Amino acid sequence: MAKLLLIAAGGTGGHMFPAQALAEVMLTRGWRVKLSTDDRGARYAGGFPEAVKIERVASATFARGGAAAKLLVPFRIAGGVIGAIWSQFRDKPDVVVGFGGYPSIPALSAAWVLRRPRMIHEQNGVLGRVNRIFARRVDKVACGTWPTDLPEGVMGEPVGNPVRQAVLDRASAPYIPPGDYPMSMVVIGGSQGARVLSDVVPAAVALLPEALRANLRVAHQARDEDGARATAAYETAGVRAEIAPFFADIPRRLSEAQLVISRSGASSVADISIIGRPAILIPFAAATGDHQTANARGLVEAEGAVAIAEKALDAAGLAGQIAAILNDPAKAETMARAALGISKPDATARLVALVEALGGEA
Repeated sequence: MAKLLLIAAGGTGGHMFPAQALAEVMLTRGWRVKLSTDDRGARYAGGFPEAVKIERVASATFARGGAAAKLLVPFRIAGGVIGAIWSQFRDKPDVVVGFGGYPSIPALSAAWVLRRPRMIHEQNGVLGRVNRIFARRVDKVACGTWPTDLPEGVMGEPVGNPVRQAVLDRASAPYIPPGDYPMSMVVIGGSQGARVLSDVVPAAVALLPEALRANLRVAHQARDEDGARATAAYETAGVRAEIAPFFADIPRRLSEAQLVISRSGASSVADISIIGRPAILIPFAAATGDHQTANARGLVEAEGAVAIAEKALDAAGLAGQIAAILNDPAKAETMARAALGISKPDATARLVALVEALGGEA
């Protein structure tokens, strides 16, 4: 029977997209692939190949819910671990890879109990809570952002952040610098959108010179509850905008964009650099360990992006940064090349090599 890779990932695009990238390649190399996640994570699994079997596990987080819900968290996780042990006992995985998030706890715990080859991939420059727990209990720690803040004594393997094949298909797509013609701007708030971007970006666009606004087309990812407000703001500014909670075709939109405004989640930063587009990054202020600032650092230091701290974000300042890029084609083109220069299109291949090396020890 073909070797089995069990992928464990939580319910955000940041965890699921690199997991999907790994699954896509491992299937082509003759492996069977299963995805272990919870109901929330399964909502982001629509892009996984049909050959990937999805196993829903019981999990929970202390970060959401009231006191009663928090009391039940250990019991839900324990139930998930027991179920995962039974599943892995019946169909032994050759390698288990965790990508972070509470839903990865059952599969990684079961792999530790059953002594199956196991590793984690951390997308961010700071380990997430779950990956920090398992960093000393796995055979390998693969790092998407380098350097990564690791526990003392833990060695990391810098591999980069795998991106989906749809992103690789657009890698190094020719960049059309801004000019006096229709231009595209993409606004990405992460897999759940971002209220602050829905409030500030349309207001900033409204402050741009009329000639610039007349050429601008915006694709803005916003939460359902923020969409109507953002739509009205763009309409008032006289700017054509498409608002949606999630864009399934974000690689195409990035490749056609003159400018990207985004949170600095690890997957977003990887996508921007692989395709090579100038960006304005607004790190999520409440991110664990301020990891989004760490994620943005490489792109900013390479001068492929400008970072604005969330507490310093306002419409006037953002409008100035947008205008500085869209009114300067040479600067925009230089930023696009700089972003491309730090990309790691071979990240998936590096991660695959680690998985296959572990699988050879199974």
